[in-house]
Order: sequence, then structure tokens, then C-alpha cells
Amino acid sequence: MSDPSPWDDIGVPGSDFQVRQIAGKMAVPCFWGRNTSGACLFIMELSGDHSSQYRKDATTVHGIDVDLRDSQIGAQRLVLALHREVDRDLFEGLCQTLLAALEHATDPSSSLAVALAHIRRWKAFLSGRNLQHLFPEEVRGLFAELTFLLELIEQYSSIGEAVAAWLGPERSHQDFIYGNTAVEIKSLSGTERSTVRISSEDQLESLNDRLFLRIYRLSSLAEAAGARSLNELVAYVRDELNEAEAIDEFERKLAIHRYVPLPLYDEPKFVVSETRSFRVQGDFPRLVRSLLPAGITKTSYDIKLEAIASYECDGECVYGGD
Repeated sequence: MSDPSPWDDIGVPGSDFQVRQIAGKMAVPCFWGRNTSGACLFIMELSGDHSSQYRKDATTVHGIDVDLRDSQIGAQRLVLALHREVDRDLFEGLCQTLLAALEHATDPSSSLAVALAHIRRWKAFLSGRNLQHLFPEEVRGLFAELTFLLELIEQYSSIGEAVAAWLGPERSHQDFIYGNTAVEIKSLSGTERSTVRISSEDQLESLNDRLFLRIYRLSSLAEAAGARSLNELVAYVRDELNEAEAIDEFERKLAIHRYVPLPLYDEPKFVVSETRSFRVQGDFPRLVRSLLPAGITKTSYDIKLEAIASYECDGECVYGGD
């Protein structure tokens, strides 16, 4: 049986909309709904006239109608209507992350600005149907990066700086760079052999003075205390971000990662069963661009963890201690 969606228990009206208000901390009332054709709707009620703001910032999105309509004297509705029922899982993901973002808006104008910015970020997903599900190894990789991001958030006085340090989505050579430290994040499944794949000749070479390889072993243990799915971890990190700019940057980087909160990512649930950190220095076994023979590019290779055991360091070193 498929998971229920917010529109399952909303009937098709004979006129106008059939709606159900969404509980939450939003500054404006929000609703799930259906129209007379049965299309799934997301509706925001906005007091005041926001026509000028809407005309300035609105964008068209393949597969979704976005419209600002007068609802009553002195109020307007932003209405998102899904074209095709087959895309309902994507549309629900858009709406759920929009609801989370709206919790940080303070009034109708800022709520509309948040919604329109959010829709623009989703345009890349919904235009041309280019979205592909993350492969299992990509799910684990993103889970590991977000695990380290949470650790950085705990270490940094500025949440914005912690999110800015996450450069993996930006195709940086290392996943995190902060101060004069670079950290490459890797994940292993609970049953995987003890080797990690280095996917390029640049991952273990850095202009920073301090370079670390940090490895998380992720075990799929749904019943274990603290086990989280990728969707749950993303939601948890988002809840830790109390700065609007940090939230916007976090969402943008998730979009680059091709992450959409689909029900598919409600499983598996992971626990971090082991964390290991290695200082990449001296004769650490690696292939780097500066030492490759002429004509050889795009290398990838596996490193045995037993071969780098002598480079293992205390995990606290990664945050700045020696």
C-alpha cells in the first residue's frame, strides 16, 4: 500500500476549491486543496495586495500552475496547482519543504518572497523531467556529509559559516573547507569491506595546510535508537538552522545534490556505527594530480583502511585541534 498523501481525503468540489488548513508555525494560513478538475493544490492566504511583488519575482514551472488570485477584499491567494497526478510525490516534496521554509517568514510579504524563491529553486527539478533518483551509494554519501555538517554546526558559533563550509555540492575538490582545513567525507555500508573509493586525483590533494579523510560506517538498522532516514536527517538539519540565509543556502546545496524529499528516501534508516578520521600528509598513499605522469587524467582508486592506519587521528583534530 502506498503512503497516504495530504490530498487523499480531500474531495473534488463542484465549484471553487475544497481545502483543509495545514497546522504549523507559518505566518500566513496555508491549505491543501483540490479544484473542480481534481488537481492537487497548495494555497497560501495573503492579506494585502502583493500583485507588484508577484509580477516582479514570479516564474513559470513546467508541470505546475503558479497563480496569484484575489480571494476577498484586501486579501489574495497564491495557488500552486499540479498538472499531472503522476508527479504528486514530487509536488508533495516541494510543498513540504516550502512549509518548512515558511516557518521562518514573519508576514505575508516575506512569506510570498520565500515561496517564490523556493519555487525558482525547484524549477530545475520539475523542468524537463531531468530528475533521477539518488543511487544507494549517493544516499549514503549525502547522509555522511550531512552528519559531518551537523557536527560542524555544533562546533561553530555561526551556523551560516558551517553551511558555507559545505562545498561538496559545489564540486569542490573536498567536501568541506573552513579556515585552513579541508575534509573529504566518505561512507561505508555496515557490511562493506574496509576500503574507500577515491573518485579523482584531486580529492586527496589540497592547498590548505590541513587535509583530513573522515569515514562514516553507516549501518541500516531501522529499529536502533537514533536511526534516521535521509529524509529525517535533512529535516533534522533544517530544524537546527535558525538563520534565514543559512536555510536558503542549505536548500540550494541540497538542490545541487539532486535531493528531493521523496517517500523513496524514508528508507533505509541508518545509524553511524563507526567514525574514523585520518590526517592526509607525508607519505599517505594517494594519487594526486601534481604527480601523475603526463597524459593521465581522471583517476579513481580504492584505499585499504589497514594501509592508512598509522595516519589515523583523534576525531577532534578535524575541528582545529592537533
